[in-house]
Amino acid sequence: MITAYSRGHKLTYKDDWLYLDTLEIFDDNRPCKRCGKMPTKEGYDACLGYIEGAKGACCGHGIKKGYVLK
Repeated sequence: MITAYSRGHKLTYKDDWLYLDTLEIFDDNRPCKRCGKMPTKEGYDACLGYIEGAKGACCGHGIKKGYVLK
């Protein structure tokens, strides 16, 4: 089985990407499982926002430990 996560929601692949909990087709419209918010319009995790000097960052979405790449 191929699996992945989107904002803390587990996905599986079977002819298309599906949310594992409902088997609905993945549409990238679910908020972060940890904070309940969608990304900012700039694409940042809402609970982190803009981080000066960061090349990338992720809150972990309640699945993994968050990180900041500088």
